[in-house]
Amino acid sequence: MSLLRRIPSFLRNKFFIAGLAFVLWLLFFDRNDFFAQRERRRELRELQTSKKQYQDQIGKERQFAENLRHDPATIERFARERYGMKRDNEDLFLVAEPKNSDAPAQ
Repeated sequence: MSLLRRIPSFLRNKFFIAGLAFVLWLLFFDRNDFFAQRERRRELRELQTSKKQYQDQIGKERQFAENLRHDPATIERFARERYGMKRDNEDLFLVAEPKNSDAPAQ
């Protein structure tokens, strides 16, 4: 009995013990425990970063599409690069990149 007297009274309080057990349950044993929440926050940051990158890429593509609709120089450049089109009085040389990445550059 003297051992129980040495423990402060607030630590022997049943509400304190129940509250402590509840906090421990939430921190370690619950489905949404502290570690799972930390992992989800990390994943959220990664997803927000990739979302920003995709939004930037979409903005660039929209600007390019707008230029394709209205700018003849952009249309010509796109046709030359993508489809290999050329004017009547010029020659076109297509150079294929090597498939093997270990091949020496020439």
